[in-house]
Amino acid sequence: MEFFNFHTHHFSNQSNILELVNQYPQDFDSAVPFYSIGIHPWYIVKERIESDLEIIEEKLQTKNCLAIGECGLDKRVEVPLELQILVFEKQLILAEKYKKPVVIHCVAAFQEVITIRKKMKITVPMIIHGFSKNGQIAKQLVKEGFYISFGKYLLKNPDLKTVFQEVPNNRFFLETDTIQETIEQVYDLAAAYKGLNSKELEKTILNNYRVVFEGSEM
Repeated sequence: MEFFNFHTHHFSNQSNILELVNQYPQDFDSAVPFYSIGIHPWYIVKERIESDLEIIEEKLQTKNCLAIGECGLDKRVEVPLELQILVFEKQLILAEKYKKPVVIHCVAAFQEVITIRKKMKITVPMIIHGFSKNGQIAKQLVKEGFYISFGKYLLKNPDLKTVFQEVPNNRFFLETDTIQETIEQVYDLAAAYKGLNSKELEKTILNNYRVVFEGSEM
């Protein structure tokens, strides 16, 4: 692969891009070659939690399922935080059981996510997707062992430039999420911000991919 799109909702089926396509248990598309699957905090249905978890566990046992998620915590939605935490922790148990990385959706709940990781002694990689916050939060996440993925906000918010530049090269990914811009556009901007040429950035992301998703260094 030339490009790795860490998190997207749009499968483009291009041979030079490995896309980690976000899937939901009740809307699973078997035509997608590589995916993550999880219960998003926005879409928790109390009566469906256990059946959703059963589907997730089944998919986690296949080679095409690269990660669990997106899952996490969001303090700006009406779903009670206690319920979100319960569902998040159940998915982290599955991530540990099947040794799968976790794609995390986090809004205004970084301290809670960090605390849960420590409390549960999570050993699998945890990656905050769509990061848009300040350098202090980014530094704390890196210190606590998280990876950070950048995309939409990197393109749209120039203030993220210095935040992104300060994230170590072995701790970030790039993504498109729901935007129409291509992963190539995200790579181009990221390379410019990091002072890398395109091949250097591709190698950096590939190495991070191998560490997180294959458990091996280049």
